[in-house]
Amino acid sequence: MRLDKIKLCAGAAVLALMLIFSISRINVSAEELPDVSAKAAIVYNGATDEVLFEKNADEQLPMASTTKIMSALIVLEQNDLDERFIVDSQAIMTEGSSMGLQKGDEVSLRDLACGMLLPSGNDAANAAAVRVAGSVDAFVELMNRRAAEMGLFDTHFVTPSGLDDYTDDHYSTARDMAKLAAEAMKDQNFRDICSLQKAKVFFGDPPYDRWLINSNKLLKISGITGIKTGFTDKARRCLVSSCMREGCELICVTLNDPDDWRDHMALFDHCFGKVEQMRIRPRNSAVKIPVADGSEIVCEIPDMVMTMMPETAQKVESRLFLPHFIYRPIKKDEKLGEVVYYLGGRIIARRGFWAIHNS
Repeated sequence: MRLDKIKLCAGAAVLALMLIFSISRINVSAEELPDVSAKAAIVYNGATDEVLFEKNADEQLPMASTTKIMSALIVLEQNDLDERFIVDSQAIMTEGSSMGLQKGDEVSLRDLACGMLLPSGNDAANAAAVRVAGSVDAFVELMNRRAAEMGLFDTHFVTPSGLDDYTDDHYSTARDMAKLAAEAMKDQNFRDICSLQKAKVFFGDPPYDRWLINSNKLLKISGITGIKTGFTDKARRCLVSSCMREGCELICVTLNDPDDWRDHMALFDHCFGKVEQMRIRPRNSAVKIPVADGSEIVCEIPDMVMTMMPETAQKVESRLFLPHFIYRPIKKDEKLGEVVYYLGGRIIARRGFWAIHNS
């Protein structure tokens, strides 16, 4: 095996070896560039940080109720999601879309997350904000702090709902919203809820079962996995959606788009045609690990298969992490090392490996 770099990781007896890989294509397809009516748009592969299409992707624009992606994510990261409480009567007094909260209603944070992500309830967003942070303003501070932590430097929130009629300070970009959506989809609760066409929730005074309907019509189409619609007079139609095909999930964002349903499907068709399933394999397929008794263990280095653009695959690097030596006996299912794959310094995959045979 050719070693481009050897590094001892601080605090652990591990060698990090830069591996040289060969890359093979598994499938190929292509589509012509679609005409998009949105003022700003992007298609993003969150797994690889690839941008497959963009139009004015860094222009700051109002994003309406797609704001609730951030609000719902913060809510769903809280403890005791199913603990029941009485909604704040002032918080639910808001205009626009609603999940139907009334004074005295008993709810849970999970109910409110469903109310935000399906019917886009502004009442749900405000009620959740007060429950989590004590006030709407304090919750908005959490939103902006989290945006900064995510590197969303062209995003600023003023409300948890996305209502923007009285301010120009509530804005984001297509690029930032795509990155936010990719992060939100890592949360299983968020992913589960935003993919539902309808959800049964239990709330009221007294609580009773009722159904909430998702405003995202794309969910009726095979492969669509989420995420959130939005509309205000200022922002116009906004949509963040995700689509899974052959194990690859892409995120599409359009802001101020009069034909968003059509545009999203055209963009998905186009951009899935740009990616391919790439197999990245080491030129040396095995490595020897010293054993304390003077012998060696031979381990096979696993391939990685990931869907990405072929030109991106050429930039993938990896490091092999393994101990300086190991002790016998070695269990059959004992992981002896790990290959970590990087793209632009960002970890995109990990693969463990086990012993093949003694040498």
